[in-house]
Amino acid sequence: MKIKNLKIYNKCLIVVDMVNGFVKEGVLHDNNITHIIKFQKKLIENYIKEGDLIVFIKDTHYNNSTEFNRFGNTTHCLKGTSEAELVDELKIYEGLKDTISIEKNSTSFMEAPKFRELIRNLKDIKEVDVVGCCTDICVFNGSMGLANYFDQNNLDVQIRVYEEGVETYARNVRENYVDAANLLMEQQGIQLVKKMGGK
Repeated sequence: MKIKNLKIYNKCLIVVDMVNGFVKEGVLHDNNITHIIKFQKKLIENYIKEGDLIVFIKDTHYNNSTEFNRFGNTTHCLKGTSEAELVDELKIYEGLKDTISIEKNSTSFMEAPKFRELIRNLKDIKEVDVVGCCTDICVFNGSMGLANYFDQNNLDVQIRVYEEGVETYARNVRENYVDAANLLMEQQGIQLVKKMGGK
């Protein structure tokens, strides 16, 4: 981990899979996802101002990743390609103080070994905010896994997913998946925030 003293943070922003392979190029990209970047930048700037932790999750696969077999012809975000890099609008924040980038090879950031290491070392974490794509896959899987981790370890941590900061590819034909994901996250105690500063 780049940041050695993770105990100083009680608040963390997780930006999920805002990479070119889902937003700007490749078989799974959807340009419509760009509309959430403005809100994400606003949230990131607030975190920077307050000196809170920002974690960028980057979907990063290899040619033999088994995920491709399960989802059909969807080879995407291969390590070393531009698809696995953050979109330019957010890449400017990568590497700044209080930021960490973590690669994942599944649809859940909780399964990334470096994220597991990170979360174990955030001893004083009390609040986690989540934005990114896709709402019903990677945001959902990661947030649910995180909630279960906190419960398993008896940690009282509030998780918030900002609806202004999440989106799903092909939203017009996947609305039912998004509705189901939101319902299940709320059932798990994850707070869905409708508007910045509101609930």
